[in-house]
Amino acid sequence: MPDVKLSIAGRDYFVACNAGEEQRLLQLGALVDATALEAAGGARGLTETRALLFSALLLADKLHDAGRTTPAETAGPSAAMLQSCDILERLASRLENLALRLEN
Repeated sequence: MPDVKLSIAGRDYFVACNAGEEQRLLQLGALVDATALEAAGGARGLTETRALLFSALLLADKLHDAGRTTPAETAGPSAAMLQSCDILERLASRLENLALRLEN
């Protein structure tokens, strides 16, 4: 299982993925990084946990809006969308575990 280095909000994270998923994970990491920078915007002094929470909320909002404005809503989620969601869920879980360890 390859490890991919993701740089999100100025910090590096190593995330394991299945072979062949490296490029997709890098793309998703870039999206999360851009969203984290957007979430931090004018809010200085956010803890890492809160910054990741706001990032997740912004991404969820964008995903929700995208689902409402496309015909995909009636056809159901695509395989690529489901795979992306699965990867994001695993990444979020790992980040939550890391945040818990950092807080303790």
